[in-house]
Amino acid sequence: MKQDIVHIALVVKDYDEAIEFYTKKLHFTLIEDTYQPEQDKRWVVVSPPGSTGTTILLARASKPEQTDFIGAQSGGRVFLFLNTDDFWRDYKDMVSKGIEFVRPPKEADYGFVAVFKDLYGNLWDLLELKKEHHISQRFS
Repeated sequence: MKQDIVHIALVVKDYDEAIEFYTKKLHFTLIEDTYQPEQDKRWVVVSPPGSTGTTILLARASKPEQTDFIGAQSGGRVFLFLNTDDFWRDYKDMVSKGIEFVRPPKEADYGFVAVFKDLYGNLWDLLELKKEHHISQRFS
């Protein structure tokens, strides 16, 4: 059996501001932006540059109870983990674009890591994993 997690839904306040943040500040690629008239919503998918794995579905809050979870989908824990091939390049670029880091860079046994907030306050790890800690290595 083979299964994959294809998308992770990230609740956002506004499609366009979320697209702007992810494509301009994090350099993500806009994979799809399709209006769905039957539900009066858009199917908006973004992906980190060069990624062939899981994508993020930017899902606009459509009910009042969903708005409470914008920026708090994981209860204040790190929610998403962005691995890079060059930690310091991406860290410096993100800082220059005004992205707030809530935990400074550090070197750990698994690689480099720093924690940043997205435009709504969700916490992300920026990582550069050492070769022996790559997830693909563990399942080969």
